[in-house]
Amino acid sequence: MLVTACRAAAHGSTVRGVSSATTPPATAPSVPAPPPHTPLEDAAALVVGSFLLGWALLLLQQAGAVSGGLAGVAFLVAGLTPVPLGVAFFVLNLPFYGLAVKRLGWAFAVKTLVCVALTSVLADVLGHVVEVHMPVVLATAFAGLCLGLGFLVLFRHRASAGGFGILAFHLQERYGWRAGYVQMSLDLVVMLVALAVVGWRLVLASLVGVVVLNLVVAMNHRPGRYVVR
Repeated sequence: MLVTACRAAAHGSTVRGVSSATTPPATAPSVPAPPPHTPLEDAAALVVGSFLLGWALLLLQQAGAVSGGLAGVAFLVAGLTPVPLGVAFFVLNLPFYGLAVKRLGWAFAVKTLVCVALTSVLADVLGHVVEVHMPVVLATAFAGLCLGLGFLVLFRHRASAGGFGILAFHLQERYGWRAGYVQMSLDLVVMLVALAVVGWRLVLASLVGVVVLNLVVAMNHRPGRYVVR
């Protein structure tokens, strides 16, 4: 009886005489799980996200700037060889799909493959029909904004633009390396290599876009934040 009373007191209940009454803790109302996206919604999201990414790559290419991640490597390949930007972006992503299947499943890998293919085609097609004239820093900032928005659209529909993000996730799962640090280190390597190709002025301008991109994703991609209660 004494043990019961002590337990009741420790849990904040009232003890009266030789009996104890415990008040059940108040429980927060459960939040129903949101309904899954329909196939049509996923398809529309892939088109919208891919268009934003393709438009961003076009802005960067016409400004002579580069980007972080695997897109940055594609810019360097396109600048040093006759390979078009879209083709370089698509081919460089191919080795990462095996990791995507292993770590994130077939659905994620297939959506990512479709997104990369659409982005590659749009980046090259838009370059033949659209000509953009704006200051380099404005172009890189706008490109970073479009990349961030495109990534958010794809993330919400369990897809990505492939590349270093998949590798960073794999290294985190396999060796415990922080994915954010891995991604940042790879971006730094790309930017250092870009110094020898496009020069320090364009690299500094490109960093503006990288900062804008990361700010957009960091402020908006937080699991559990946007839940209707």
